[in-house]
Amino acid sequence: MTFLAELERTAWAVEQRLGELLAAGETVPPGGVELGEAMRYAALGGGKRLRPFLLIQSARLFGMEEASALDAACALECVHCYSLVHDDLPAMDDDALRRGRPTLHVAFDEATAILSGDALLTLAFEILSAPETHDDPAIRAELVLMLARAAGWHGMALGQALDLSAAHHDFSPEDIARMQTLKTGALFRFSCEAGAALGRADEPARAALKAYAGAFGQAFQLADDLLDAHGNAEALGKAVAKDAGRGKATLVAALGVDGAKAHLAGLVAEAEHALKPFGDKGEMLVDAARFVAERRA
Repeated sequence: MTFLAELERTAWAVEQRLGELLAAGETVPPGGVELGEAMRYAALGGGKRLRPFLLIQSARLFGMEEASALDAACALECVHCYSLVHDDLPAMDDDALRRGRPTLHVAFDEATAILSGDALLTLAFEILSAPETHDDPAIRAELVLMLARAAGWHGMALGQALDLSAAHHDFSPEDIARMQTLKTGALFRFSCEAGAALGRADEPARAALKAYAGAFGQAFQLADDLLDAHGNAEALGKAVAKDAGRGKATLVAALGVDGAKAHLAGLVAEAEHALKPFGDKGEMLVDAARFVAERRA
């Protein structure tokens, strides 16, 4: 199966399972219905599901079937979707469009957006800690710890704080890379490290995947910044040219377009090299790194 076909098929599987996990279930008191609707609005009906794809493909390197990694992948996607909801808020990036439709606080209201983001984040840990995610409680505990670190104040949340502060400070290219490693790269690292944990990988294999994920996350963010600077809003499904207008620190601004493209090519090569120990089994992950560097939407 080609990379794009496998990415699409995985996205469909994640969508179906997320729909089950976000089903209304028990009777919800009046006033709570809208919260569930907002959570489903945020998590369903769009997105490439790239982070779950990386988790599932990483687990496959160690003989794990997709079904055995799907709940962990959905937990990760809940955290990613929560981060988008909060990123879009007026107090953060103040975006009105996400995936080609109104952002959650526009479609509902700010309070509901905040609460739905909180609930999606909490749901992620409920999923990870459930016996259905893995039969070994030690592995479930490891996944919970890893995701908490990736999403928290030494991970994605810190990266978001640094990103917001960049408009008031001079960031060197090294500062920008560190900020992006936290804000964007932390969840990509979790994707690959969680797949390795699910598959009970040894330390050399985990180190290889960590190196791959580090390069992948930087490549993804750099490609995203290039798209923001020169992409098409209709194709992307969101506004473009936002970063420059808000004084955001990006490697495109620091290195120039040509320098950024050269650095992007180097990151893809770095990601590919990290996967050498896995041979042909790592081909889907190689294709994923090439895809994020070449995407136009």
